[in-house]
Amino acid sequence: MEEKHSGSTTIAPTVLNTIARLTCLGTPGVTAMAPAFTVAARTSRTDTEGVKIVVKDSIIYVDVYVVINGAENVRVVAEAVQQRVTRAISEMVGMEVASVNVDVTDVELEA
Repeated sequence: MEEKHSGSTTIAPTVLNTIARLTCLGTPGVTAMAPAFTVAARTSRTDTEGVKIVVKDSIIYVDVYVVINGAENVRVVAEAVQQRVTRAISEMVGMEVASVNVDVTDVELEA
């Protein structure tokens, strides 16, 4: 039997933000999210703590602002964040991720 699909699916930008934020926080070496710096743009976007998402022509551009454990290799952690966020968004919502920029705003050192 043939299935007919009607209607549409809309994914709110806050969903993309939540996926990116939780994925970052679940990455070993990331201790916290930092405030995202806002820049005016003409694209659909949402700015919340630690994540900036821009969707342009159904392609996602992500900026994440993280604090990393000082005992970790910053470059290795940042690359893991890029890979994990790209995979999570692609798998969960089926949209193309053009870039994930990781901004390390601080390192957390143990005294």
